[in-house]
Amino acid sequence: MRRSPRRRQQLQQPEGSDPRINARIRVPRVLVIDEEGNRLGEFLTEDAVQLARDRALDLVEVAPNARPPVCRITDFGKLKYDRKKKAAAARRNQVQVQLKEVKLRPKTDQHDLNVKVGHTRRFLDEGNKVKVTVRFRGRELAHRDIGVSQCMRVAAAAKDLGLIESHPRMEGRQMFMILAPLKRPTKPKPTADAEDEFGDAKAASTDKVSASTDATEEAASQAPDDAEGAPSQAPASE
Repeated sequence: MRRSPRRRQQLQQPEGSDPRINARIRVPRVLVIDEEGNRLGEFLTEDAVQLARDRALDLVEVAPNARPPVCRITDFGKLKYDRKKKAAAARRNQVQVQLKEVKLRPKTDQHDLNVKVGHTRRFLDEGNKVKVTVRFRGRELAHRDIGVSQCMRVAAAAKDLGLIESHPRMEGRQMFMILAPLKRPTKPKPTADAEDEFGDAKAASTDKVSASTDATEEAASQAPDDAEGAPSQAPASE
């Protein structure tokens, strides 16, 4: 009776975000790359681990799904530190847009509406989206046009900073509208001509200050000579 061929089992990634190292590597043979990036060839896993220990380093599994798995001789602590720094730098450079909420009522007066508009403009200026919510109570649901008017008044007051991404719509007893920030123009860099003019003005100002200082020192040096050359006055006789 002919046996069916065995299916190769896919090597599973270890649990957690850290790769397998040293004794945690369970495969019999691995392809080893040294700390300088040179390919050393296939080794028994025990021999590869011993080679890494002889160099006071770790054997780290970098490609577990390869045939055979690829391992690298490196400092695992330094590798984790470098990955942590890269992840932190990526989070810093990532632009996170938050969704802020401004709540209104159909009966919100002009003063309170101005306060809400101020919050909306500040949120849009910071680069965040704004969710304008109008809450209805009781018989106010019969006057949804007032809620639409309130939303559009906020949008019109902040049109220089944002645009309507989602128009007013009802969900239950509440009306929602989403405002998205506009792309803010970048500040133009000073041109070379402007830098030259600034440098010339600065140099001219420095020359004026130095000339004024020289004139003051010259006047101070001539003052004692004038005092010595002037005739002394005799005291008045009684």
